[in-house]
Amino acid sequence: MTEPDYGLTMGSPPGSPFVWLPCVGRGEAGIGCQSASGRYTPPMFQSFDTHADPRVGAPRAALLRAELARCGLTGFVVPRADEFQAEYVPPSAERLRWLTGFTGSAGAAIVLADEAVILVDGRYTLQVTVEVDTAVFTPGDIVAVPPHAWLKAHVKAGDRIGYDPWLHTLAGVRRLKTAVEAAGGELVPVETNPLDAVWSDRPAPPEGRLVVQPTPLAGEEASAKLARIGAAIGEAGAEHLLINQPDSVAWILNVRGRDVPHNPVPLAHALVPKAGRATLFVAPAKIDDALRAHLAPVCDLATPADLLPALAALGEAKAKVLLDPAWTSEILARTLAEAGATVVEGDDPVTLPKARKNDAEIAGARAAHVRDGAAVARFLAWFDAEGHATDEITCCEMLERFRAAGGELLDLSFPTISGAGPNGAIVHYHSTRSTNRPIDRDCVFLLDSGAQYRDGTTDVTRTLAVGEPSAEMKRAFTLVLKGHIAIASARFPVGTTGAALDTLARIALWKSGFDYDHGTGHGVGSHLSVHEGPQRIAKTGTVALEPGMILSNEPGYYRTGAFGIRIENLEIVHEARAVEGGERPMLGFETLTLIPIDTRLLDTGLMTRDEIRWLDAYHARVSAEIGPLVDEPTRAWLARACAPIA
Repeated sequence: MTEPDYGLTMGSPPGSPFVWLPCVGRGEAGIGCQSASGRYTPPMFQSFDTHADPRVGAPRAALLRAELARCGLTGFVVPRADEFQAEYVPPSAERLRWLTGFTGSAGAAIVLADEAVILVDGRYTLQVTVEVDTAVFTPGDIVAVPPHAWLKAHVKAGDRIGYDPWLHTLAGVRRLKTAVEAAGGELVPVETNPLDAVWSDRPAPPEGRLVVQPTPLAGEEASAKLARIGAAIGEAGAEHLLINQPDSVAWILNVRGRDVPHNPVPLAHALVPKAGRATLFVAPAKIDDALRAHLAPVCDLATPADLLPALAALGEAKAKVLLDPAWTSEILARTLAEAGATVVEGDDPVTLPKARKNDAEIAGARAAHVRDGAAVARFLAWFDAEGHATDEITCCEMLERFRAAGGELLDLSFPTISGAGPNGAIVHYHSTRSTNRPIDRDCVFLLDSGAQYRDGTTDVTRTLAVGEPSAEMKRAFTLVLKGHIAIASARFPVGTTGAALDTLARIALWKSGFDYDHGTGHGVGSHLSVHEGPQRIAKTGTVALEPGMILSNEPGYYRTGAFGIRIENLEIVHEARAVEGGERPMLGFETLTLIPIDTRLLDTGLMTRDEIRWLDAYHARVSAEIGPLVDEPTRAWLARACAPIA
């Protein structure tokens, strides 16, 4: 039987002869291209090799303990962090993964002479037990018992607990020091990381080239941003700002980087004066002539080795230097203070302007989501035709091909989470060749993915029906959707925090005795980090939401060993608007993501009339904006997927 033409040649598994589109992007043959051998070339931006091996824990913990003993230490703290305190780190900084086997994006290990712990948050509760030797590293909850609290309970009098001052923030070290000293121990900064001393095959640090983010996409010249931030530095009572966060460096200088997988940030520090030229501390190999010309009017260049001497010089000049204790490596703050500088502690003044997207960034986000919506719609049409006969990895590969077909995909925004059946209950599951699961009939399939385009960053989760979902699957899906709609349709006064909204996403689940152990929404950058602060919708979201902020809206439900459900769109906070009959203008959300929600998983008896109206209106918009951009078979599928349910 003739198969529909979705714009690609479908139905051929990886490894078969395959030609589908001209070569684009990176790699020897390019993504999805026919290689010289005529064989399919694997995807460009993600790997499905097995990264975790619980067997590494015992021998590597032994190596580290031996090195600690040689250094006169009785314990050591290993955060999942690098010297830039970013969530996503290069392979050279994956110390927690090397030591324990844990592949998640957040956590910490503490190794003492006779015990060790690995602390993770609720996203990784299941994952950590699979990836880590729990006989060596006892799993713990990093939210309920953070590292300093664990140390306070386990350190003995006379213990010397080491830490790498590049890998811990000033605020974090203070907490550790207080806890260790309260237990009668000593917190000791190390000059050389003892873990690095035993990591014999540690990769070299990255040297990805910086690229210019054009002003039409950035929406503001770097000189204007520097002037704005310079004024904020003065208002804080300081003369200089030390920037430790890579996305803050990228934003203020209108550059992007290639140092970290999936997040286009440069691993670099910056010093910004309240008036005058900034200094960027970056490896020379990362700078080409185009970048040099872009930065020349506003910024001097220095090497990473110049950073500590530059801070010492500011100290000798008795300068007042603003830094954020929650994001600045402790060694930088200590170098300033010991050299005689006045350290002015305060919030990084770049984070809020970066979070408040300007008109150009908002326009870019809208365009990126329309483009991405069309690509994902093509995938979903293919999935409905082929999904029951495929597997998790093939779906990742196919989705990436559809995104790449437009020719504007720069990267994924994170490795695709593709979880069939019980794998969907692992919140940040990553399919590997060894865990790859067929997509069985009568299950639900969770697919969380995103893309990096020059004009925006996307992140979307859809939970898809395969065959006939059970009544329990439909009930759980509908409860999650009710929470999603509650966030998307919320109206709230100026000054409302993400914590105040978080309950809206959970209340339907709570009434049924359910919940989920992750935040409801994280901030998203403008062709920057897919996880951006300070905005978030979560129990801990204390920052007021402001117009221009982009956040995810992703409530979920996870039944261990059975299935997982998550529905995620990105939302942008719009300006306060009058409410008919109301007294105060209210902020609200504009949904950026334009991808159908699977109505086959609905129990409409659990939905209100307003919820059904919202879903029908959303689908009408999806069809209107995406329909003209897709091929005829996908358009026919889209009409069915977006059909009104009222």
